[in-house]
Amino acid sequence: MKLATYKDGSRDGQLVVVSRDLTTAHYATGIANRLQQALDDWNFISPQLQDLYDTLNHGKARHAFPFDPTLCMAPLPRAYQWADGSAYLNHVELVRASRGAEVPESYFTDPLMYQGGSDDFLGAHDAIRVASEDFGIDFEAELAVITGDVPMAATPEQGLDAIRLLMLVNDVSLRHLIPDELAKGFGFFHGKPSTAFGPVAVTPDELGEAWIEGRVHLTMQVDWNGRKVGRCDAGPDMRFHFGQLIAHAARTRRLRAGSIIGSGTVSNPGVEKDGRREWPKGYGCIAEKRAMETIQDGAPKTDYMRFGDTVRIEMKGKDGESVFGAIEQDVSQFGR
Repeated sequence: MKLATYKDGSRDGQLVVVSRDLTTAHYATGIANRLQQALDDWNFISPQLQDLYDTLNHGKARHAFPFDPTLCMAPLPRAYQWADGSAYLNHVELVRASRGAEVPESYFTDPLMYQGGSDDFLGAHDAIRVASEDFGIDFEAELAVITGDVPMAATPEQGLDAIRLLMLVNDVSLRHLIPDELAKGFGFFHGKPSTAFGPVAVTPDELGEAWIEGRVHLTMQVDWNGRKVGRCDAGPDMRFHFGQLIAHAARTRRLRAGSIIGSGTVSNPGVEKDGRREWPKGYGCIAEKRAMETIQDGAPKTDYMRFGDTVRIEMKGKDGESVFGAIEQDVSQFGR
């Protein structure tokens, strides 16, 4: 099934069930008012939401209305936890190679993960508001899962069983603030502002044959200022699947229902052509493009985002239909 959260003036919005083709919706009032309610009592509430979803898809829901993604908050507008991994090692390799650093061997067996702010997520059409262009504004096209309760020291198999929903992500980064923060040895903070999520969260069964052992085998489509920049395959190059990422997050703590675990920027390795490495599938963040330029030419040529820029992130199923709806954001100056 597909679920979204409509803006209603509150912090947590109103839960709605959305049709498979993303054309109609129905308030879940009477079943659950908010997504967190459903996650807290998933085994009891989700079958009721599924019944409403089936009725909606058959055109028999009495109070259905046209679905409008511009009215959506993040599916889970604030969460108990947001932990983002970096499961696509090509992304890590490129960024490190651009500054002459190798990838430590441990990165191939132990996932990278940071804990981000989860109290104020952005909806799919909310602006990216930043105080200065000098911060190095970048998009990052990712996937994420929302979990049920996960026990401490969970196995990857238990992690997979705990996945309730999947979402599309724009993990906004302020690249010029990150190096000084990492140099302090205490991780990201200012360099990671509010994260944006696609309008609709979906249960794994909605992906059909594209959901294989904790990976989504579909294409991540990224457009920057209306120009295609990324058509990356989210499946084969994901070093750690979502079950492994969840198990990593739960190594020393329980995860409560409503925890969000991210994949990191979807990234595919390029190919050698005429002595140069090229990306036939493009890139999921500007930092990768700049890293490639540095490796090939000694310095980056591509600037980060400017005020007025737009980014569009979407993933379509094998039938060509949008799975999560699209993230469509523009960049604006905070305070104006």
